[in-house]
Amino acid sequence: MNVRTFSRTDTSILGRWWWTIDRWVLAALLALVLSGVFLSFAGSPPVADRLNLGGFYFVKRHILLLAPSVCVMFAFSLLSPRQIRRLAFLIFFMGILALIFTIFYGTEIKGARRWFMVAGISVQASEFVKPAFAVLAAWMLAEKANHQEFPGVSISLCLLGLFVLLLLLQPDLGMTVIAVATWIGILFVAGIQLLWLGLAGGVGLTGLLATYLIFPHVRRRIDQFLSPEGMDPHHDLYQIHQSIEAFANGGFFGRGPGEGIIKKHLPDAHADFIFAVAGEEFGLLLCLALLGLFLFIILRSLARVVHDNSIFAILATAGLLIQFGLQALINMASSLHMIPTKGMTMPFISYGGCSMLALAMSMGMVLALTRKRHGDMDWL
Repeated sequence: MNVRTFSRTDTSILGRWWWTIDRWVLAALLALVLSGVFLSFAGSPPVADRLNLGGFYFVKRHILLLAPSVCVMFAFSLLSPRQIRRLAFLIFFMGILALIFTIFYGTEIKGARRWFMVAGISVQASEFVKPAFAVLAAWMLAEKANHQEFPGVSISLCLLGLFVLLLLLQPDLGMTVIAVATWIGILFVAGIQLLWLGLAGGVGLTGLLATYLIFPHVRRRIDQFLSPEGMDPHHDLYQIHQSIEAFANGGFFGRGPGEGIIKKHLPDAHADFIFAVAGEEFGLLLCLALLGLFLFIILRSLARVVHDNSIFAILATAGLLIQFGLQALINMASSLHMIPTKGMTMPFISYGGCSMLALAMSMGMVLALTRKRHGDMDWL
């Protein structure tokens, strides 16, 4: 979009949006989206061929989801904080109902019920509940900061407990970790007493221990990570060994577009292991560029919102960025075997319909909350 299109005196919706939005963060987000298209061409055709879907099946679906995702991001970036709070409330409780429906009627894949089908499209309700929870938790803690008698911590803890309970019934440990980390992060930014933070950390560690003891698949993945020498490298550790080898083969500059091997062997090369595809074909340079984009978006957004007078805007932005950064970190760290393997998409890079739409919603909220609209009564 040409900056000369709108003058600074333009009072139209688009004019005010253009001059108040953080255009650097917007550009970085669009760069991530385009990188996702680029890597989709690199990593998904062999996966589609193995499934007899046609070489560009996942590429086409990925591109088809871009238009609604960009529209969702733009629409949410136009909202005021008051509208964001109201929408988050609606999305959270509709999402909770969808999670309950999923537990009973969802599609079971690899022992977990996290998805249900709507008109042939797989929907993961937790992806949409996640950003809505961050906004609601921030809202409750902002009210606590403004009115000391308001039970904001207790209410946000109840919302977290409801969300986590439904996640564990699916089960989905990765999403549970992100939800708990989001709540603890918002507590920390809000300056809540250390007693609450210590209690939250203790509950989180206890929950992790409980999931290790209760869920066999969690125990198996953690044991594989801690004691790989006792595992079968051709079965238990096959995917992670392929991923590590891909990074080693890629080196600094990569093997070149289309020259990668990992995508021919891994069933999730277009999703959970897209970072390994990037490392093998385009090398350390592209991996560092992607990491730089994520860091730039997070640090730039935090720096922009921290000068705002709205406690809610600061807390909500922090919570949404914690989710965004953690999701990227978990995907990268899993591919590099720095943590136990966890099926989680890389934001805007991996293939995944619900994930892309939910992330577009989340980052649209960040763009809205970091807009410079001082003096506008709708800002409250």
